[in-house]
Amino acid sequence: MMQYNSLFKPDAFADKVILVTGGGSGIGRCTAHELAALGAQVVITGRKAEKLASVEDEIIQDGGLVRTMVCDIRNEDQVKDTIATVLKEYGRLDGLVNNAGGQFPSPLASISTNGFDAVIRNNLHGTFLMMREAYNQWMKDHGGSIVNMTADMHGGMPNMGHSGAARAGVDNLTKTAAVEWGVSGVRVNAVSPGWIISSGMDTYRGDFAKFIIPKLASNVPLKRMGTESEVSSVICFLLSEAAAYVSGMTIRIDGASSLGTRIYDLADHENSEPYNGFHRAYLPDIFKKGE
Repeated sequence: MMQYNSLFKPDAFADKVILVTGGGSGIGRCTAHELAALGAQVVITGRKAEKLASVEDEIIQDGGLVRTMVCDIRNEDQVKDTIATVLKEYGRLDGLVNNAGGQFPSPLASISTNGFDAVIRNNLHGTFLMMREAYNQWMKDHGGSIVNMTADMHGGMPNMGHSGAARAGVDNLTKTAAVEWGVSGVRVNAVSPGWIISSGMDTYRGDFAKFIIPKLASNVPLKRMGTESEVSSVICFLLSEAAAYVSGMTIRIDGASSLGTRIYDLADHENSEPYNGFHRAYLPDIFKKGE
């Protein structure tokens, strides 16, 4: 039986309960697998039961502990009930990974009010609701660690302005919570992935998929895209005891693509080897063309 090839010790999260939103695909799926491989009781949530069930089967086959719960993070009552159910069943909540989110490419001038609101509610409001309930229902009195998902929005986010605004909000929310909740022994951090090879790439269509995605790697100083494992490993570090003095930080996982200027030419090379410990990693269909 193949297992996740994590760089952390196998029992790093033994006896810990960690909730991962959006655990049915992409980075959330990978993170859930790694946490389960490290001994955690993982709870994965999402809006589609069938996607969650698929990941549940994978983790169980690999010998991990997992529970699935359907939850729309935009729905306050569902969020409250989800946290309450986790506490009722497991008696604790040691970590929260706010991974769930989504967006669609569009220039600002073309985004409708409903479209803008939908992305803000998903990426910002949902993250806030999960944080608040995890804190109020458990972490306020017992401590814990929260890791939020942002994006490479540091230099603006052309064609994704709604998502950039939401992710920037999450970045600030992370910093505020780190200050306010430090009194409870709660650490709050965020990760900011650049272009990652994950199933989310298959959601893009039209010119974005045809012209933009093929050029992504060439605009990264490391001259490649990242892997889900390279994000998951940072999330696991931030959740772990090794990061006991790390709070209020947003860690960029982007191969330095958010740095530099357009006037600095990036030399071609093949000197950066990716880390991919995920034995069930998914190659998006868009990268299979031409095989």
